[in-house]
Amino acid sequence: MSAGAAPLRVLICSAGRRVELMQRFRAAAGRLGLPLEVLACDLDPDGSAACALAERAFQVPRCDDPGFAAAVLDVVRRTGAQLVVPTIDPDLMPLARAAEDFAALGARLHVSPVPVIETVRDKLKTAQVLGAAGVPVPRTLDRAGLEAAPEALGWPVFAKPSGGSASRGLQVFSRLQDLPASFPEPMIFQELLAAPEYTVNMFVDSQGALRTVIPHLRQRVRAGEVEKGITERRADLHAIAGGILRALPGLRGVACFQVLSAADGQPRVIEINARFGGGYPLADEAGACFAQWLLEEVSGLPCSAHDNWREGVRMMRYDSAVYRG
Repeated sequence: MSAGAAPLRVLICSAGRRVELMQRFRAAAGRLGLPLEVLACDLDPDGSAACALAERAFQVPRCDDPGFAAAVLDVVRRTGAQLVVPTIDPDLMPLARAAEDFAALGARLHVSPVPVIETVRDKLKTAQVLGAAGVPVPRTLDRAGLEAAPEALGWPVFAKPSGGSASRGLQVFSRLQDLPASFPEPMIFQELLAAPEYTVNMFVDSQGALRTVIPHLRQRVRAGEVEKGITERRADLHAIAGGILRALPGLRGVACFQVLSAADGQPRVIEINARFGGGYPLADEAGACFAQWLLEEVSGLPCSAHDNWREGVRMMRYDSAVYRG
């Protein structure tokens, strides 16, 4: 890009602690020779480490506020951001519903179409859609189904919110009588699966081609995100990623899914996140540079996506801090 060219602007939504993700975008722009501005928005930008380290930061409502998508659109309109990157599941649906408005502003919204988000944000529907497509999933029921066939899953059973994320609300019940009279939100119930647990990051290019599948073993998890992990090539998990894309042909960009093992030792997909996962920096460090590939797509550069990442790359996270005042 010529000297003095306008920077490419990336807006990170619900930026929170996503400092590593910002750093990966900056490193990718450096490799491509692209001037880059990383913008961030958050409910509380003054309390966000990522917002503190962004070129500019903006306050927006909570993602469940009816004005959330309009506020993000306003940031794009004011800044000329060309790529909008959500980082949490609740961001996805309100942004997906406003996709045409982002496109009208010339911004690439890194969110799959509404039908994909409707599926991945509903864990019961996820299991049904993937299972119908031949993707291995745990046996899954809603409460009515469990009460109608209490032995269908075996006991104990695993329970989680149908629309949950970040390991919120997970429970195990040993018998039907232990279930409370009601839950704060709709729940699903699944056969109890076992470790090892893998996160599998995948990249689907703008034409719908699966370009990369990079699993990592989740050796230690904190607050729902991998704290220690190691990349590992698994042909069976690569095949599952292909099955997910066939089940969800509208899926685009970055996604990740988690698998655990059933009693037969075979992996089962327990959830899909149609966004950058918290463990993405490990994939990037191993050579699966999703941030770079998105910048290439947005800037019109040839896509360098590949599946030649390094196995055995280990991540060991530690806490750091940002100071102000």
